[in-house]
Amino acid sequence: MVERDPALPERVTIYEVGPRDGLQNESTVVPTKVKAEFVRRLVAAGLPVVETTSFVHPRWVPQLADAADLLADLGELAVPTPVLVPNEKGLERALAAGVKHVAVFASATETFAEKNLASTYDDQFAMFEPVVEKATRLGLDVRAYVSMCFGDPWEGPVQVARVVAAGRRLLDMGASQLSIGDTIGVATPGHVRSLVDAFSGAGVDVDRLAMHFHDTYGQALANAYAALESGITTFDASAGGLGGCPYAESATGNLATEDLVWMLDGLGIEHGVRLDDLVRTSTWMAEQLGRESPSAVVRALG
Repeated sequence: MVERDPALPERVTIYEVGPRDGLQNESTVVPTKVKAEFVRRLVAAGLPVVETTSFVHPRWVPQLADAADLLADLGELAVPTPVLVPNEKGLERALAAGVKHVAVFASATETFAEKNLASTYDDQFAMFEPVVEKATRLGLDVRAYVSMCFGDPWEGPVQVARVVAAGRRLLDMGASQLSIGDTIGVATPGHVRSLVDAFSGAGVDVDRLAMHFHDTYGQALANAYAALESGITTFDASAGGLGGCPYAESATGNLATEDLVWMLDGLGIEHGVRLDDLVRTSTWMAEQLGRESPSAVVRALG
């Protein structure tokens, strides 16, 4: 049954991260052809953006070592298929592959910057600045992620002001959108509202913000609802609930795209994704990985 709340957004964009963030932590390398089929099925299910891969060094994330081959297999698709680029060398590889949308990935904390980027907190911004400048100068769209926005497994709770400061630096560089990451899944709804309010208070339009929740403590959907109440209209999600971070062991699965879609459907919020097709895609992908999907909706409907 649909119960429309007029106080909530009429439409949201689901930014699918399954092929990149969802698969990056898999211990068994997924064949390039399977990844390509996964992306195509997601596009066919109506996902308006599908982040496909990352041009990180293969030593860091072996699962994504086939980035160039995957993009060559996919060719031109009907929707944006962004890639993550960690530095200038990664951007050069992405440009050679003909990409039009890239993303950079920063940390709100010192320790995670060191573990994830082999950098200090401040130096990461110096590393990204020429990447963002060159990409925007060449007409590419640049998205920025900031991780550990609610808590860090080494440093504990993260102050809202620190997250806002990190996000502002990335937006001021020229990023078109900032994805706020609950990397270890410790956020709760009140914290989500406070963070969005703090960004608004710092002069950041809510339309430039996206939310990236993990479901470690079962809070991802509650947090997504709180973000909707705060005016957020872009949500990162991973088909079938796949995902985690290879540099933070407590970062378990992403918010499942199907679970988000089910909630949005019940709220009467438009998103353009066909749930049945998406469930079939995630069921198929779970078969390729040899295990059941962690998504509650996939288990119920699959």
